[in-house]
Amino acid sequence: MNASRRRLGTVLGLVAVSLFCVALVLVRFTRSGSTEYTGLIWNLFLAWIPFVLAVGVYDRWRRHGAGVAVLALGALWLLFFPNAPYIVTDFVHLQHRDDAPYWYDAVTVSAFAWTGLLLGFGSLFLMQTVVRQWRGVVSGWIFAGVALALGSLGIYLGRFLRLNSWDVVTRPHELVYLARIRLADPLGNPKLILVVGLMSAFLAVAYAVFSALWDAGESRVPEQRTPR
Repeated sequence: MNASRRRLGTVLGLVAVSLFCVALVLVRFTRSGSTEYTGLIWNLFLAWIPFVLAVGVYDRWRRHGAGVAVLALGALWLLFFPNAPYIVTDFVHLQHRDDAPYWYDAVTVSAFAWTGLLLGFGSLFLMQTVVRQWRGVVSGWIFAGVALALGSLGIYLGRFLRLNSWDVVTRPHELVYLARIRLADPLGNPKLILVVGLMSAFLAVAYAVFSALWDAGESRVPEQRTPR
């Protein structure tokens, strides 16, 4: 199996597991009539956006190299990237309910969370590959680390301040105001530092494992031999 087929299999696998996640919620709704956890479907849709953008960046890079389009898509990717790992924080909604078994809800939230992480890490791996090929291995890892830290900040803004990626366009004044407050007193919000620090550490370790496993898989893909 060559690399292109392996990547196609990865995309199809992500589609399949996403459909499985949606099915879990739909079965719950069919059996109970409750709309609990239907919001996870929207969050999963948002998690797909950075993955699709990363595929676009990677494809554009391979065809045309660096350019305005690549940089614009990359900036858009960074804006939506936090939506993928954000689903992990949806465990805050997990609790005992009368309309469905607790174990079923736990499986549902876990499935969405892991799918969101896979989509996020997959998109980051593609972006890191572009940066690595453009500027080198060290720059690629620096990019990945910065992206994970900014993603953790985005998770905090989304979970605790209820801000969204598109608020950069719809409510830029509010973001500027928050930035000015933090720059004036960087250590004034211990909760922000703790949440961003812990999320960054968790995502960094998890992504390092993901990257190592993917690289190991790539190294086992046999090279195509040219027929004589």
